[in-house]
Amino acid sequence: MDITSHTHHISQQYNIELDDIKTHLAEMGGMAERQVNDAITAMIEVDLEKAEQVVHGDRKVNSMEVSIDEECVRILAKRQPAAGDLRLVIAVTKAITDLERIGDEASKIARQAIALSRDGAAPRGYVEMRHIGNHVSRMLHEALDAFARLDLDVALKVVQTDRTVDMEYSTAMREMITYMIEDPRSITRVLNIMWSLRALERIGDHARNIAQYVVYLVMGEDVRHGSIEEIEEQLGQDQEDGE
Repeated sequence: MDITSHTHHISQQYNIELDDIKTHLAEMGGMAERQVNDAITAMIEVDLEKAEQVVHGDRKVNSMEVSIDEECVRILAKRQPAAGDLRLVIAVTKAITDLERIGDEASKIARQAIALSRDGAAPRGYVEMRHIGNHVSRMLHEALDAFARLDLDVALKVVQTDRTVDMEYSTAMREMITYMIEDPRSITRVLNIMWSLRALERIGDHARNIAQYVVYLVMGEDVRHGSIEEIEEQLGQDQEDGE
């Protein structure tokens, strides 16, 4: 099912307004993806120029959130949407908040990369940074894709991957702490990596949130505080009811 298949209304302008918020969400999502990928690259390669580009680009992400939010408020006030259209507008307003926070986290990683470019590369953590970064980048891409296509299967996959990211993050933190204890001279630089890994873990959480909005859009169920097992059970029950 494609998200473009929302209810078509007599008012062509209303249809255009609904299409616009989806298009603008996709554009903001694409920008957030680039910010995350560039921030990870800047950290791993200690690339000062790319890091500064990410920091400056955060303003654009913030601006897009404000603009899309204003569009949604106008639709709510003028059109008084109901049912699926109302869920769409609500889901978009929630998703752009997560995307804005993803931009903030990417900016934090970029700032840590700038600090490392000044203080010298950290002795440990880049393998974990690349590995968790790949997971998180894929989560964000798939969450946005699931939102665009209302794909419950992909959305659930993102939620499941977040659990893996959380476990890998915890393991990486223990390893970083152990290394700092063994070599106190490395503390400042390893902390840069640890704060960056924390930002990646948070990006994964926001990607998971976006995936959960897909469930809300399709089923009208708020599953943000449910476990993976509860979400899977709910999806299975709804599929049985639909047969």
